[in-house]
Amino acid sequence: MDLLPTQDQQEIAGAAGELLTKELPIVELVARAGEPRAISDKAWEACAGMGLLALGLPEDVGGAGCGLAEEALLFRELGRQLAPGPFLATVLAGHVAWAAGDTALAASIAAGTAPVAFLVPAADGAGDRPASGPGQLRDWAGAEHALVLSPGAAMLVAIADLGTVTAVTSIDAGVRVADVMLGDIVPTHTAPDSAAALYLRGLVLVAAQLVGIAEACRDASVRYAKTREQFGRPIGVNQAVKHACAEMAVNAERAYAQLLFAAATGDSGPDAEFHARTAKAVATEAAQHNAAANLQIHGGMGFTTEFDAHLYVERAEVLEHTLATRIENLTMIIDLPAPQ
Repeated sequence: MDLLPTQDQQEIAGAAGELLTKELPIVELVARAGEPRAISDKAWEACAGMGLLALGLPEDVGGAGCGLAEEALLFRELGRQLAPGPFLATVLAGHVAWAAGDTALAASIAAGTAPVAFLVPAADGAGDRPASGPGQLRDWAGAEHALVLSPGAAMLVAIADLGTVTAVTSIDAGVRVADVMLGDIVPTHTAPDSAAALYLRGLVLVAAQLVGIAEACRDASVRYAKTREQFGRPIGVNQAVKHACAEMAVNAERAYAQLLFAAATGDSGPDAEFHARTAKAVATEAAQHNAAANLQIHGGMGFTTEFDAHLYVERAEVLEHTLATRIENLTMIIDLPAPQ
């Protein structure tokens, strides 16, 4: 079985990467630190116009009808570029709206006119609504709905029903975070029959972002090791540096290979959970290790906030705590049946 991306898939990912590099340069993460939205309206509209929010949605609501593999390759590019904004929640919310039968909302999400925030309750709810108590809201500015996703629940809630939204400082300049106190909230849309599959799809998409981070840090370190000179020669000739770069390459390749396998397996079937959780766990380790090594290889400059190396460290930390941490995934994998 050939698990490598096809020519068409590579072209989709390449076009997305070019657009993200043009519209979302990493320098804007810091430049927009004081703005309500981490992503500008212009950049969001450009991404929506190219179809980045609707790759996996049906064509009758403005989607491209692609599968998980194409979405995963897209999110790998989002990770490479440290793209800010509610991409994950909005893409998954489009699937929830379509599964719930609201084609109008699905079409609006695909068009980029209905961005969706991400809501993380402190505890799991009863299945038909979020649990009462504290919660965390991400990237809510300009959104009317928030996504709640767990292995047993996939739903949208109205942000107007959440009460007071109290912004808090995020470690990641590309993610806006707020505290909310959840009461007895009735979801506006639910997709219980699709919850398990959408949760696994979410794990794979987060893993794809982490793979992109691991690869971007590897590439940045290799470039620096080739051009930075000490004592008249590039630092890359030193074993301590070249071995670190080689280990980063192995980490990134291992995570990418597992991501491809999870994407090819899909978000349903007997082995889907095993591969999705494994992809997230492996990608988390690769991204966090490579981001830390990237700091070290860049030396004193790497530890300054004026340089962008720290941004990868911060995004990797946020993504680890999105949907399930590495330890949580490994714990679940232990109890899963061996893959067929």
